[in-house]
Amino acid sequence: MIFENAWVVTMDDAGTEHRRGWLQVEDGLVTAVGEGDAPERGEDLGGAVVTPGLVNTHHHLYQTLTRARAQEADLFTWLQTLYPVWARIDDEMEYAAARCGLAELALSGCSTVFDHHYVFPRGVSGIVEAELQAAEELGVRIVASRGSMDLGVSDGGLPPDSLVEDIDAVLADTERLAARADGAWVQVAVAPCSPFSVTTRLMEESAALARRLGLKLHTHLAETVEEEAYCRELFGCSPVEYLERVGWLGDDVWCAHCVHLSQAEIERFGRHGVGVAHCPASNLRLGAGAAPVRELLDAGVDVGLGVDGSASNERGDLFYEVKQALLMARGRGGGGAMTAREALRLATRGGAAVLGRDDLGSLEPGKRADFAVWRTDGLELGGADDLVGGLVLSGPHRVDRLVVGGKDVVRGGALVRAREQEIAHEHRKQAARLWQ
Repeated sequence: MIFENAWVVTMDDAGTEHRRGWLQVEDGLVTAVGEGDAPERGEDLGGAVVTPGLVNTHHHLYQTLTRARAQEADLFTWLQTLYPVWARIDDEMEYAAARCGLAELALSGCSTVFDHHYVFPRGVSGIVEAELQAAEELGVRIVASRGSMDLGVSDGGLPPDSLVEDIDAVLADTERLAARADGAWVQVAVAPCSPFSVTTRLMEESAALARRLGLKLHTHLAETVEEEAYCRELFGCSPVEYLERVGWLGDDVWCAHCVHLSQAEIERFGRHGVGVAHCPASNLRLGAGAAPVRELLDAGVDVGLGVDGSASNERGDLFYEVKQALLMARGRGGGGAMTAREALRLATRGGAAVLGRDDLGSLEPGKRADFAVWRTDGLELGGADDLVGGLVLSGPHRVDRLVVGGKDVVRGGALVRAREQEIAHEHRKQAARLWQ
């Protein structure tokens, strides 16, 4: 199948763009990309911009059920307000939440989603399986995680004791879920929640398990100044020093947020290959600060984007994060701190690199046929000679078409495999159950 008459942004190493380009897809893979006339007649995309499918590197799908709560809170107050509510979640709620969150992301051009789930109420099963089912039904790729918390408030942690788990049970369940991974549509990561909700033993044993199974490691890190103080009080060191202490500095690790890093810590991440999931809207919403993304990139750190949970960023729109990342970088470092294409690269090649996926993130022969088609005939792009820069600067946008593995997930701005209205209706029913 050939798609022609499009501005194709390949995101290859050279940054190649074809202003009058075409894309050939066979058996779920990109087989050729070019400029000018296609080898044969194909589907006319009408001058749209085509980008690789966006890659989300940090999310909490269950939080779609609790939007617009604790609106003026900092991170710790926000968590303490919502933990008791999240403690009532079950697999039926999670399925509805995942369908809602994944649909939102797909409609923003996102083809691959990492979800960091760490809330496992006692006596409830099937939560991660509910996410996998939702992703399969909608047609997107998912990197699921078996997150964990074992440091409750009675032992100096942040979560309520009702949500902490036994370490051996966590590790056994993680290994069970790892068997669900197929490398293409489903990956599984090992993801203890954060230094203030997890014991040192769980951090160390999670790393050992992940390395034995060949899985990636993920956690929250250095999100707020309060976390820095908390780690120094609890462990006698900074969050990054703690990460090193528990054996987590490696190229199989990526961390969410990383707002409060020193230059020496940034360089340490670069030397060890630790990736970062940048969540600009969530960091601004909770008043956490602005991550040093320019400095991270200059130090050779892989940086991707994350929408984070929909209770700390009430919009699960990854293209919105592209623009937010651009504006945040310029707010920190001036108008030249980041280009529109660099911001778009964070959401494509950057995200794929963070997740360890060399088959995603660019439109090159042999890569997965995951791409987003963005219309350019709307009001917001009138007068824009550079349609790629204009697309980023005028975002967010609802994607016109999303193709994942060569198959339509969104077409004409609508979900192909599900009805948006039905997802929203069922989601509201489950959210109401949670708050009863």
